[in-house]
Amino acid sequence: MRSLIGKKAPRFTAPAVIKGSQIVNDFSLDQYLGDKYVIFFFYPMDFTFVCPTELHAFQEKLKDFEQRDVAVVGCSVDSEYSHFAWLNMDRNHGGIKGVTYPVVADFSKAIAENFGVLAADYEYDDDGNLYCEGNPVAYRGLFLIDKEGIVRHALINDLPLGRNVDEAIRVVDALQHYEKNGEVCPANWSKGKEAMKATEEGVSDYLSHH
Repeated sequence: MRSLIGKKAPRFTAPAVIKGSQIVNDFSLDQYLGDKYVIFFFYPMDFTFVCPTELHAFQEKLKDFEQRDVAVVGCSVDSEYSHFAWLNMDRNHGGIKGVTYPVVADFSKAIAENFGVLAADYEYDDDGNLYCEGNPVAYRGLFLIDKEGIVRHALINDLPLGRNVDEAIRVVDALQHYEKNGEVCPANWSKGKEAMKATEEGVSDYLSHH
């Protein structure tokens, strides 16, 4: 799989549920171009065990993302009707009621395929029959897309491994620090810590203080 880093994020138009209760048929990330950064994340399926913890975790940090001019958008291979039902199910019953950011329906699996996170391949056997090898759901992919539509960060976890939402915020901070100050962010950097100028002199100065 080729990395999307430094490239335009794959474009799509698909159904989505927005604001937790409204189905739209023509959702696209293009609406954020020139205006907002985007955290676009995939999860395997609705009505599962690990997935609601992640969707709620992004919701709980939504204000932190919004303060940084970041739109959060989720996506799975379920239909918009499945999303709608799950979004209207109470949290104590395994639902994600209260999630307000958009959740995209990738029922064709084309979006997951184009982002390189589909956990399956479709092949033809010797008799010309199409078959699926693997699990036809999305891995836990996460992509940070800048205001120009360029992918600047990508993280893909296997199905059992939930993500750290605070790490997504940290990476947003790192990108925005670089864009504002022209300084690169070293290992374990977090907002408020010292960064480095991308020159030999800047690196030496940073190392002399650590």
